Amino acid sequence: MFDREKSFRYNGGSNFKLSKKPTAAIDENLSKTDIKARIDSNILTLQDLQGKLYAQNRFGILIIFQGMDGSGKDSMIRHILSGVNPQGCEVTSFKVPTSIELNHDYLWRVHRHMPSRGIIGIFNRSYYEDVLVSKVHPQLILNAHIGGVTKLKQVDDDFFEGRYQDINFLEDYMTRNGFMVLKFFLHMSKDEQKNRFRRRIEMPDHNWKFSAADIKERQYWDDYVDAYETALKKTATKQNPWYVIPSDDKWYSRLCVSDIIDHRMKELPLKYPDLDAASKEQLESALDELEKNYPGLAEHVSAR
Repeated sequence: MFDREKSFRYNGGSNFKLSKKPTAAIDENLSKTDIKARIDSNILTLQDLQGKLYAQNRFGILIIFQGMDGSGKDSMIRHILSGVNPQGCEVTSFKVPTSIELNHDYLWRVHRHMPSRGIIGIFNRSYYEDVLVSKVHPQLILNAHIGGVTKLKQVDDDFFEGRYQDINFLEDYMTRNGFMVLKFFLHMSKDEQKNRFRRRIEMPDHNWKFSAADIKERQYWDDYVDAYETALKKTATKQNPWYVIPSDDKWYSRLCVSDIIDHRMKELPLKYPDLDAASKEQLESALDELEKNYPGLAEHVSAR
């Protein structure tokens, strides 16, 4: 059986080229019906895992989605998390930093949205934007008024090397504190991006998704590929790997991501909490008290 977690996992290393990674679905002889059925099965598994995660309240999950404009981040979140209990899930979409956010360090706005124990936190884009967009457009760094950084020539490789280290330290810190970090790069071809932008323009119910800025940024495609490739190389580790997901076919990418999330969450010792003797005795007393007021309740509970 094809192991998607192993196949699309990148633990780091110099022999990595995004251009060598597939954007099209790997031929697994799966029909769209098969893929949808497997996604539905994965969603049910995720429901069970999330229930235990939430009840146990010991671990947390941070899921990061990065990708070019139009790579399917929004629809990915909508589909694979469709069965998750909203009480145990928080989604944050990171847009252009506000003036308030720019007055803080670049990770400040991220810290405020980190998941707590028992919660699955999803980042639609993330702190990686600060080594991606900011690298393609270094003027953005100057706009942040960072002390000591006043010239474009200072926004060099050494500057970003410091940020890669910040990110690695942050993710190691999260992991040591019981939070699993899952990072997905939705790898889409330039031709497929063109097709998706065209649909946004031509289909009335997709017009709202289109932004002229998307077309403007498309001219920097090669620069973004270089920025992503470097960022993945610098921040992929065995403990916190990147998953490079073929994303020209949205349904296939959803299958891969849902597979990997389930696979990784099963690595955690998740279970519903065991009650001590005193707590069990309280439950029995509560049930006895209910039975006095509502005869037949005990038999009804047992039948369920």
